[in-house]
Amino acid sequence: MAKTFHLTIAKIGETLFEGEVVSLSLPGAEGVFEILAGHEPLISLLKKGEIRVKDVQGERFHFEIPQNGVAEVSSNQATILL
Repeated sequence: MAKTFHLTIAKIGETLFEGEVVSLSLPGAEGVFEILAGHEPLISLLKKGEIRVKDVQGERFHFEIPQNGVAEVSSNQATILL
């Protein structure tokens, strides 16, 4: 079984996704990057684009970022604020 981490994707007043995931792909300010379990801590600005998520059941989710956002990764969890 693949290693997992906790992901929360939210915008003001609404949680778009919350749960355990295997991978996360984000449109960073300097290009697309991927987050896996155990990733080093980071904070990154996000640009307009698509968030791609693969959960523990192998289901894939896609979320559009209509404007800039921010990602924080630490302690085997990721939080995306849009």
